[in-house]
Amino acid sequence: MTPDQLKLLLDSVKEGTVPVEQAIERLRQLPFQDVGCAQVDHHRELRQGMPEVIFGEGKKDEQIIAIMGAMAENGSNVLVTRIDADKAQRIQRTFFGALYHANARCLTLEQRPAEAKGRGTILVVSAGTSDLPVAAEALVTARFLGNEAEHIYDVGVAGIHRLLARHEELTAASVIIVVAGMEGALPTVVGGLVDKPVIAVPTSIGYGAAFGGIAALLGMLNSCAAGVTVVNIDNGFGAACAASLINRA
Repeated sequence: MTPDQLKLLLDSVKEGTVPVEQAIERLRQLPFQDVGCAQVDHHRELRQGMPEVIFGEGKKDEQIIAIMGAMAENGSNVLVTRIDADKAQRIQRTFFGALYHANARCLTLEQRPAEAKGRGTILVVSAGTSDLPVAAEALVTARFLGNEAEHIYDVGVAGIHRLLARHEELTAASVIIVVAGMEGALPTVVGGLVDKPVIAVPTSIGYGAAFGGIAALLGMLNSCAAGVTVVNIDNGFGAACAASLINRA
């Protein structure tokens, strides 16, 4: 339940158009609902301004469907992350309005337009084409959470002129998410060019000594650019949530 939905319900009780008993029944599922395989946190949007998001990896179809059903019945928009195309297609048979974002490996069910909450643009910058799935996850999440979000792709440090050519877009953003694998140098370069918060996302892309993203993670944690913060390996979703909180109007 969103703050606006709660306000509408309370106003309706005050005006006498909704009986108190009916309002109590509507509120009965707050703060959470037991659906057998999960405790769905309907109260999260009231607390944090963003609904609970379903991490799809490792969950069975029926588990995702149960959680989505509870959230949809409560009037929430739904985001499922880390879900493959086959699983998404099966779930879409139950939720016909659900949209699969293949590059991001995300599924969204939007029952109402996302409320615009951002004061500016979140810019997602990705180093190489192999980093696109993580960058796309950040982009879809940022837009789902009510932000204006744009993407600059394939501007890694191996051809730094490609990044410098986008300086106007970099300086216009209010928050920048930088996604990179290999040695993870791109966030430091971006951080040295702008006066905006930079959220670095290491990816698991790279040859053997990249250690599945640990090399990029350590490089970003040791960034010499002031103002660079780092999330976990491949965590485009987490970066977008942090950026959304920073970008709040």
